[in-house]
Amino acid sequence: MAVRARRREARSDVWPAFVDVLSNLLLVFIFLLSIFALLQYLQTREITGKDTVLNRLNAQIADLTELLAMERSNKQELTDELQNVRASLAAAAAERDRLKGAADSASAAAGSADGQIAIITKALENEKVVSQKALSQVEILNQQIAALRRQIAALEDALGASEKRDRESQAQIADLGKRLNVALAQRVQELSRYRSDFFGRLREILGDRPDIRVVGDRFVFQSEVLFPSGSDEFNEAGKAELDKLADALKQLEGEIPPEIAWVLRVDGHTDARPLSGSGRFRNNWELSSARAIAVVRYLIDRGVQPQHLVAAGFGEFQPIEPGTSDEANAKNRRIELKLTER
Repeated sequence: MAVRARRREARSDVWPAFVDVLSNLLLVFIFLLSIFALLQYLQTREITGKDTVLNRLNAQIADLTELLAMERSNKQELTDELQNVRASLAAAAAERDRLKGAADSASAAAGSADGQIAIITKALENEKVVSQKALSQVEILNQQIAALRRQIAALEDALGASEKRDRESQAQIADLGKRLNVALAQRVQELSRYRSDFFGRLREILGDRPDIRVVGDRFVFQSEVLFPSGSDEFNEAGKAELDKLADALKQLEGEIPPEIAWVLRVDGHTDARPLSGSGRFRNNWELSSARAIAVVRYLIDRGVQPQHLVAAGFGEFQPIEPGTSDEANAKNRRIELKLTER
């Protein structure tokens, strides 16, 4: 038991000593690591400073190289210019010698040339007078040209102003045209709406009859509803139907705004069978026109405004049913009513 106690005490003494050694070693390692890091920092800073100085020196060397190149170029230019000056001086000396020789030769011939010089001098004076006159004429022409240029400039200004006004007018006309088209389209739409209402009202008033129908934008009466065969005189049943039509038109006149220009066009049509020519009407043109006019007059007598009515005769030339059968002829004999713009 005593031996075991001593062993435990020995182990207890060794362990703290071992820990202290390890701690001291760790501190020494950390210290050495710090010294190494500091040396690395100093070395990096020194290297960075050297790189900066080296870059600065390289930049200065580049600047000096560029200045040296410029100096060489300037020196070459000065050398070329000096050579040119020397060549010019040599040419001037040669010209001087030539002129000196010519002067010596001319002095010998001066005596004989005096008369010629006098003649030439007089001719020059005459030429001077002529030149003065020519200059005066040139001055007058210059003044006229300047005046013409001013007139042309004034005309160009006037033309430019006129073109500008024309462009503005064209723009206004185009704008008015667009506005007019829009207004017309609105009026047409409004008139279409009134036409639909009017035809709907006529359907209600005249009832559902096979001989009175709507074809497209037209209200169609078969001729037999209004007239006897070959006549423009109304039968009693036709007058009753036209009275209903007149009442509907008068009501329509009170509904459509006065700024909408509209008319009820009454178109007369016949079949293709020719008339005998011995009666009141010589041909289908006259019969169809007379029937359309008779309808218009009857409506005016019943109070419809004349400015809202138009009569037209088409004879047999606008059929709605091809052929010459009795059924086709019956459909083609008709009075058409069309509500349209004036």
